[in-house]
Amino acid sequence: MKTFLIPMLYRSPLISAIKQRRRASDKMKKDFSPTMLDFGPLQIYLARHFGFCYGVENAIDIAFRIIDENPDKNIFLLSEMIHNPQVNMDLEARGVRFLQSTGGKQIIPFDELQTGDIVITPAFGTSLEIDAILKAKNIHTEKYNTTCPFVEKVWNRSGQIAEKNFTVIIHGKPGHEETRATFSHAAAAGPALVIRDMEEAQLLSAFIRRETDPSLFFETFQNRYSKEFDPIKDLERIGVVNQTTMLTTETQSITDYLKQVIQDHYHAREQKDKAVFADTRDTLCYATNDNQSAVMAMLQTAADLAIVTGGYNSSNTSHLVELCERQLPTYFISSEEKLVSKDEILHFDLRHHREILKNAYLKGNDPLKILITSGASCPDAIVESVITKLIGFFEPHVNMEIMLRHWTVDN
Repeated sequence: MKTFLIPMLYRSPLISAIKQRRRASDKMKKDFSPTMLDFGPLQIYLARHFGFCYGVENAIDIAFRIIDENPDKNIFLLSEMIHNPQVNMDLEARGVRFLQSTGGKQIIPFDELQTGDIVITPAFGTSLEIDAILKAKNIHTEKYNTTCPFVEKVWNRSGQIAEKNFTVIIHGKPGHEETRATFSHAAAAGPALVIRDMEEAQLLSAFIRRETDPSLFFETFQNRYSKEFDPIKDLERIGVVNQTTMLTTETQSITDYLKQVIQDHYHAREQKDKAVFADTRDTLCYATNDNQSAVMAMLQTAADLAIVTGGYNSSNTSHLVELCERQLPTYFISSEEKLVSKDEILHFDLRHHREILKNAYLKGNDPLKILITSGASCPDAIVESVITKLIGFFEPHVNMEIMLRHWTVDN
């Protein structure tokens, strides 16, 4: 597999050693059980898979190399490169400026760009409309493109099924940069529609079955359908793709559900299935699937609480939080700084979209068992810092240096 040049400040000697040993002993990635770090009064259970994925490492490698190779040029990012505050702040500290917010709000007008300026496309990709604006200003982004290869795979698959006259249904968050980009690419090839969840898939099914007045379609899915979308003709043949960071189980459930709906409506079976539904299972991201599967396996441990580390606007991280919250007290933090003390933690509440100060969060059995994972855009160094701060609240039987020696002795 390709290796990337990642700045040392994002790396963790301990976690690198753990991941290396786990890979060596499980080359086929069949063992999703967590890694237990026993500090005596505190036991940490690390998810089998977490942290930077291929797409994120690719983006970081390209972006920092661009900065190093172009010290005298103005360098811009279309928006946050990845959803991690530390990485984006580091890029800003190196002189990179953001043209838009993650929601698409303009921060620096495109009119201020000059020929010769460098504009980096983030890992989420960008829309064809924005790409056209930049090219009109003689700014070409091909050389400075950090779009995740797995996102581009979704675009390619969308184009393929659109060429066969299928409407592309995109399971994603309508405001997310990746979903906006995927919609743009899909809509350029044919009819396209964004749905957020199973509830909206069920609303869509009523239009497929002709149970709901077609005129209501445009209000139900406002601003999420392609130009000249026909809710009668364009729902006769469909295929489902996804924002790569959604819950894989939800995408699969939506795909299976809509396939059954359209099969039943048109009485399609077996060899006729392909006439009304396009098989798009290959757009699920391996890293998203691995990280979520690792969390599900980690949750088999009888633990006292879970800590998930990552950017608060990170879609893939929020889904890991949701999985953990179903089973035990879960705290979503961006860094070790949110571990205020042994008695207080400042964590992000997904439902209220704000940080909340929680007291007495480190309570449970002796030893206290904590599950830890992180999102695909979170540096391993932050996870190690979280572990280091947690064990500082106890009187551990071993320190981090001894733990590192344990994991590196045979590597």
